[in-house]
Amino acid sequence: MRFDFATVTKIVFGPGSLSECGAAIAAFGKRALVVGGMNVERVAPLIEILQVQGIAYSFYQVAGEPSIQIAQQGAEQAREFGAEFVIGYGGGSAMDTAKAVSALITNTGDVMDYLEVIGRGQPLKAAAAPLVTIPTTAGTGSEVTSNAVLYSPDHQVKVSLRSPRMLAKLAIVDSRLTHSSPPAVTAQSGLDALTQVIEPLTCNKTNPMTDAVCREGIVRAARYLKRAYEQPDDAAAREDMALTSLFGGLALSNAKLGAVHGFAGPFGGMYDAPHGGICARLLPYVMAMNVQALRERQPESAALERYDEVARLLTGHPKAVAADGVQFVQELCAALSIPALGTYGIVEADYATLIEKAAVASSMQGNPIVLTRDELRQILVQAQ
Repeated sequence: MRFDFATVTKIVFGPGSLSECGAAIAAFGKRALVVGGMNVERVAPLIEILQVQGIAYSFYQVAGEPSIQIAQQGAEQAREFGAEFVIGYGGGSAMDTAKAVSALITNTGDVMDYLEVIGRGQPLKAAAAPLVTIPTTAGTGSEVTSNAVLYSPDHQVKVSLRSPRMLAKLAIVDSRLTHSSPPAVTAQSGLDALTQVIEPLTCNKTNPMTDAVCREGIVRAARYLKRAYEQPDDAAAREDMALTSLFGGLALSNAKLGAVHGFAGPFGGMYDAPHGGICARLLPYVMAMNVQALRERQPESAALERYDEVARLLTGHPKAVAADGVQFVQELCAALSIPALGTYGIVEADYATLIEKAAVASSMQGNPIVLTRDELRQILVQAQ
């Protein structure tokens, strides 16, 4: 057995942990580019810390999910300000932008040199600028991942800028920052987190370390996601979902994902749709189709037992099988009011293009079995 496991230099986890990290943040310099969302008030706790530490900052606001141009503009702002390091504060979009900016500050030239799928996929030439990540949602696990998902309008697809050199130096996971997430964000980001501990556990490149965090994450999400949605200020629920999100980030960075995320990148590039919402809607249908395809073509695959294990972890029933896990996820999606894919504008005429893009997506390469075009189409029909 051989595997690699890489993550950020330091992770600080716990309610209220942000307030304890002023000195740790200050160790990276006196000038920072802060990448955040459009709600400036949410960044107030971080700004107060920067002011106490005497750190000058320039704020770069990100509206929606990041594009290649947004990342390039952020890098230019950082250079003009003379930023010594970058802080990503917010959801996955803010943190992905921050990761891309940190890489582009020190790696100038054509960004297409480094992008996967649509670009040349070359390794970064220089280490990224020091990066601090602070999530305010529990979903993407982006605080500990080594890639930034960027939208290319020219190609109508989302692809990754990926390198171990983009891993943060410090990730601060303070679950109190997630309490203000709206119910829909809690639901969709939480199901994204659940997807990111199910797919690495059932993918074609598992390893014992990611298996361990995935198992923990599945149990915690099954127990607390619905509660976090229904009772936003439930501290225990928020803390466990923040932990599930963190575990998902660790897992996807060191194992693989699957068909849910294989579809999610192209879908997000073709339609104005939240990443978490796409993953949430697709998850039960992809699970069911993978199990069906494995039984038909690879009945000896270890992934089949893994899907049974997922069902046991989700339901808590020692005799649960894969179908029970699918049903659990379907019922959870219904309870959390996850919208159908048709809500975002997909029509049958678009299926062929979406399937072609999904088939070559990097995440699809981790699926436990190669799904046929017809099987991929069936997933879309069911999720529409």
